Order: sequence, then structure tokens, then C-alpha cells
Amino acid sequence: MTPDPSRGWDAIARRFIAARSDIGADVVRHWATRLPPGAAVLDVGCGSGAPVGETLVAAGFAVFGVDASPTLVAEFRRRLPSAEVACEPAETSRLFDRRFDGALAVGLLFLLPAEDQRAVIARIARALEPGGRFLFSAPRQACQWTDSLTRQPSESLGEDEYRRALQQAGLRPSGHYDDGGGNHYFDAVRATA
Repeated sequence: MTPDPSRGWDAIARRFIAARSDIGADVVRHWATRLPPGAAVLDVGCGSGAPVGETLVAAGFAVFGVDASPTLVAEFRRRLPSAEVACEPAETSRLFDRRFDGALAVGLLFLLPAEDQRAVIARIARALEPGGRFLFSAPRQACQWTDSLTRQPSESLGEDEYRRALQQAGLRPSGHYDDGGGNHYFDAVRATA
């Protein structure tokens, strides 16, 4: 049997789409004010496009999404016809073979094994322009749990380890955000030299 590249997300995609709220849109909106007007922004683990992609498109950014679930990618295309999207796992995505002014991974990294998280951070860092920003969500504390929708294991590496992974990838930690749902976000910037 071939492993599911979406790690169980395609099987529950319809439930995920129905349950998705706009929690986190305020953080994305605020973060995006630090990007140049019309910036190219990569959304890794873009899901259906709600609320992250919708927020970015509404702000006038060129949005590029990556997700491993064919069902979520189809919904992303339906909601955001002006955006580009690729149905690929974050761990192996070509990230459109281009550079971006900003990138996000909201609700994704902690779903991956620890080494894959580090590899995806490095992959995204290489796809950023010098001075490009990276925003991702994960609990500040190191912890493990079972995802309530997919029943797959989840793991936060914790703030210290995420800081190390960012620095090893050439990114400078730049700040933190919290949204109304109690989710934590890390912000980082790619070195300009």
C-alpha cells in the first residue's frame, strides 16, 4: 500500500473545510503589513485557502499554495482562482522553483516528524528572497499530542529548538504572535547578505 502523502488530511478534508474558522486571519493580516505591496507569498500547507490565502489575496498579494491533499487543493483553486497551487507534500515540494517575499506554514510543521520539520524550514528558507519573512504556527513549549482530526501524532519542537532550526537555515527569529484561538506563531527573516 502506498503511503498517503497528505498524512491523513485528504481523508478528512471535507470535515476540515466545514470546521475551518477565521482564527489566525488577524495574525496573518498584521504579519503581511511587513511585506512589500504586491509581494509573492508562499503558503505551505495551504489547505482550502481559508483563512490564510483569502486574507493574503484580499490584501493584494500574489499567492502560491502547496498542499498534499488533492481535495484541499481543489477547494483552494475554487476559492482562489487567481492564486497558483501545487498538490505536493511540503517535504518534497519544488516550491514553484522560484523565490518569495514571504512564506507561511500555518497549522503544518507540528504535524510532521521532527526531522521533516527541520527540513521543511530549511527548504522554505532557501525559497525566500533576502529579507523575506517566514511565519509559522506551533506551540511555544515542546510537546506531543494526537491530532484530533487525522488521529496522527503531532509534535512541537519547542521555542528553543525552532530558534536553532531557523538560525541553521539562515533565518533570524524576529518575533511572536498569538491569535484569538490560543495558537502561537513564530516570525523570522532571511538574512540580507
